[in-house]
Amino acid sequence: MLYQVMASLPDQLVAAPDDLKTDQLADWLRGIFGPLFLVIVSIVALVFLFTREITRFVQFIVLAIGIGVIFYVPNVIETTARAIAKALGVELT
Repeated sequence: MLYQVMASLPDQLVAAPDDLKTDQLADWLRGIFGPLFLVIVSIVALVFLFTREITRFVQFIVLAIGIGVIFYVPNVIETTARAIAKALGVELT
């Protein structure tokens, strides 16, 4: 039965290990988790606003913006890691 299911799948879905490409993996993950992240941030922000917890709302928004910048701006993590390594005197290859 598994063989029949695998045989019926298109060739693009069933790739040999040599054919796997991870170049667009980050973009694909951002496409999935980006809208989910925005929905969760919106719901939590609305809860804080409706309960009139302005201080927690501001803290949450600052945290959400920080997380968004880290994960959605290209090469932020690599640039930050290189800057920290250079500040610590570690030689980069």
